[in-house]
Amino acid sequence: MSSSFAPAPRPLSRIHAPRGLPYFVTSEGAAWTPIGHNDAVNWPELASLFRRRDRGAVERHLIWLRDHGVTCVRVMLEYCQGEHRYLEHPVGRFVPNMVQFWDDLFELLEKIGIRVLLTPYDTFFMWVRWRHHPYNRANGGVCASQGEWLTSPEMRAAIKNRLAFASDRWGGSPALFGWDIWNEIHPAHGGGDPATAAPFIDDVASWLRAHEIKQRGYANLQTVSVFGPELIKHPSLVEAIFRHPLLDFANTHLYEQGTIDAPADTVTPALAVARLMRTAVEEAGDRPVFDSEHGPIHSFKDKKRTLPAAFDDGYFRHIQWAHLASGGAGGGMRWPNRHPHVLTDGMRQAQQALARFLPLVDWTRFGRRNLSQDLRCDDPGLALTGCGDKHQAIIWAVRTDSLSPEGTLVPYQAAAPATLDIPGLADGSYAVITYDTRKGAVIARSEAGCSGGMLRVAAGPVHTDLAVAVMPANPA
Repeated sequence: MSSSFAPAPRPLSRIHAPRGLPYFVTSEGAAWTPIGHNDAVNWPELASLFRRRDRGAVERHLIWLRDHGVTCVRVMLEYCQGEHRYLEHPVGRFVPNMVQFWDDLFELLEKIGIRVLLTPYDTFFMWVRWRHHPYNRANGGVCASQGEWLTSPEMRAAIKNRLAFASDRWGGSPALFGWDIWNEIHPAHGGGDPATAAPFIDDVASWLRAHEIKQRGYANLQTVSVFGPELIKHPSLVEAIFRHPLLDFANTHLYEQGTIDAPADTVTPALAVARLMRTAVEEAGDRPVFDSEHGPIHSFKDKKRTLPAAFDDGYFRHIQWAHLASGGAGGGMRWPNRHPHVLTDGMRQAQQALARFLPLVDWTRFGRRNLSQDLRCDDPGLALTGCGDKHQAIIWAVRTDSLSPEGTLVPYQAAAPATLDIPGLADGSYAVITYDTRKGAVIARSEAGCSGGMLRVAAGPVHTDLAVAVMPANPA
């Protein structure tokens, strides 16, 4: 597969989430899809930008990402696993080397054409290493304990001060996709009470929006991420995460125990993502929703095991297609959970293949709903995930009966031609495109007629997996 995907970028414009559309558009009204991953100021691919040790290496890396279809990275303003990447030290004093890092990164992102989902706090290591953090009152900071992060007036003031600094300095950059204003909001951050999440969002999100409008006449997009399993433990969080009126899109972290966090094969985690994203799409309604963290966190962090690259590439690729076909915006954003802490070349090729598929769908008019439970197929060895509206549909089909002893998907050579039944489309003639998710190339183009609200598609034999795009044969 060619490593040259994208031409030199046009000047970036702001990203919008129009009301009633579950996908993103640019200021010019063009579709924009987040394809990317999580990175950090001290991980291998960005680390040399700190103190400008090798700015050129980071620039070359970002160009390589862009050419593999990456449109967005998610990065935290500080990463406090150690002692030398705090944004403020002490509280209220913004560290010059970190500010320079972000000045340089925004300049490179604008130049190259990639955006960033910016997260003000690294709440995981901030919690784990709270005794060291500048915000800890014991260190002269503003908050006595982790359980007061969401409720302490002094903590709220510090959060707003950080957001004001970051917004005033970088909020006018078109490379800013949006704010994830609190990473993995958790009842423990509010004294164990899940009801503290909504008032926190009410206060901080409304304040940031008003501040940005006052400063430059518009506000950047906002979301709040959540550790997915907490939504099961505390269902009351669903309203705040998926439907809060001040948030522009919904964000979840898919770390389901026993499937996604410690995979035994490359298909079961993808089917878990399809199930979880179906629920997320239904809860979010007509606003965009995507997973901004997933990966084999239990395998890596607790079992101290880096997945074999061939296995991990399949696990990654299957998850991203399950995510997109469920109705998520893009393919989800992997937390590397590898040693070294970077994505593999195979994962970048999978992102490139996803990017090549995107033009087959008119995302600016796609009012999708999840169809996964209503899809039918005459091949019992296939699992189907999909979404659609009256005019378009996306389906991902994957074999469940052809796994190797190592858990990877191997071609099922005896597969017979499969027929898919897709409900919900308006009667008429449709173009059907089958797509090779490995090669990133169209397999075949055909036409099919929809009658009585059911489209029957001849997909051909599915040896491993494939994607299907459906659109009107004669669009208006």
